[in-house]
Amino acid sequence: MPRTIYLSIDRAIETYKKTIDISGGGAFGFIADGRERLEGILEFIKEDQFYPTMEAKLTHLFFSVCKFHMLQDGNKRMAIVLCAQMLLENGYLYCAGNFIREMENISAHVAAGRIDKAMLLEIITDFIYGNEDEDLKLRIIDAIQNQ
Repeated sequence: MPRTIYLSIDRAIETYKKTIDISGGGAFGFIADGRERLEGILEFIKEDQFYPTMEAKLTHLFFSVCKFHMLQDGNKRMAIVLCAQMLLENGYLYCAGNFIREMENISAHVAAGRIDKAMLLEIITDFIYGNEDEDLKLRIIDAIQNQ
C-alpha cells in the first residue's frame, strides 16, 4: 500500500486563502480557535487505527470542515477543496475533478445536518470507486427530502 500524502496546516491555509480569493471572495480567517481545530483534524486523519482508508480519512476531513464552522467563510468550499487536494496528491486523478463538482450539493446537505457522517462515508466510497449504488442514491434523496 502506498504511503498517504497528507496536507500540512500551512498548505491548507494557503489553499484556503487562494480559494477565497479566486472563488468570489468572502472573509478570510478563522473563528476563535479554528486554526487549531483545523490543524487537529489534519493530524487526526493520519491515525490509521481510526481512519484506515483514504475514504475514511476524506470523510472525517470533509465532515469536520463542513460542519464545525472554524472558518469565517468558505467552510463548505474548503471541505471540498481540501479533500480534492488530498485526492490529487494521492493519485486519485481520475475522480478529483468530478469530486469538486459533485460534492457541492452534498456539502450543503452535510452542513444542514441532512446527511450524517455514516452516509457521507458511503457517498465518498461510492464516488471514489465509481459504484453508482442506486440504493444509496435513493437513501440520499430520502435524507434530503425528509428533513
